[in-house]
Amino acid sequence: MHLYSRHAWDLTPSEAVALQKRLRGEVAIDRPIDLSSVHLVAGVDVSVKNERSRAAVVVVTFPGFLVVEIATAERPTPFPYVPGLLSFREGPVLEEAFGRLRAEPDVFLFDGMGTAHPRRIGIACHMGLWLERPTIGVGKTRLVGTHGPLAEEKGASTPLIDRGETIGAVLRTRTGKHPLFISPGHRADLTSAVALVLACTPRYRLPEPIRLAHRAAGDF
Repeated sequence: MHLYSRHAWDLTPSEAVALQKRLRGEVAIDRPIDLSSVHLVAGVDVSVKNERSRAAVVVVTFPGFLVVEIATAERPTPFPYVPGLLSFREGPVLEEAFGRLRAEPDVFLFDGMGTAHPRRIGIACHMGLWLERPTIGVGKTRLVGTHGPLAEEKGASTPLIDRGETIGAVLRTRTGKHPLFISPGHRADLTSAVALVLACTPRYRLPEPIRLAHRAAGDF
């Protein structure tokens, strides 16, 4: 599929932070996703082992979650682990995997953050600018923000707040299990992001596309 190359990846951490601040204004988080028009959803994940990164993009039908395509890439990990700068660690190998896709997913679900990020530009936002497709961040642990009580039932949600701003939602995708932290990436809004993630979690805690991508990325 076509990618919109935005910048080089060989940056220092301070340069990466400055770039995030410049790109943030280009991220669109006010565009509802029409779930009735979604037919293909991609799950995106990266696994790192012995300083090598393996990316996996798994495209499935929606609904139904039948695998249409799996695109992978593997290369040396180019950037240190710095909280808030995950996209610079995973971006190069993701760019390679995205470039191998033949399918044209309607939405991409990232194992990582969207706007639920200190500078409001997590990996789902950042790579969304390269994809120019709707993207959603699905975090397993909280990076930033606070929230109120959350009911135990599947489907319960509550806003994730940082400095007075709603940056995402805390969503229970399976009764009695730890919640996920959902936020729009690019060309999406929070309400439709939550609705789509919930629709993609029929059985497990993780959305099915991400669960499949996690398995493919970890298969070194």
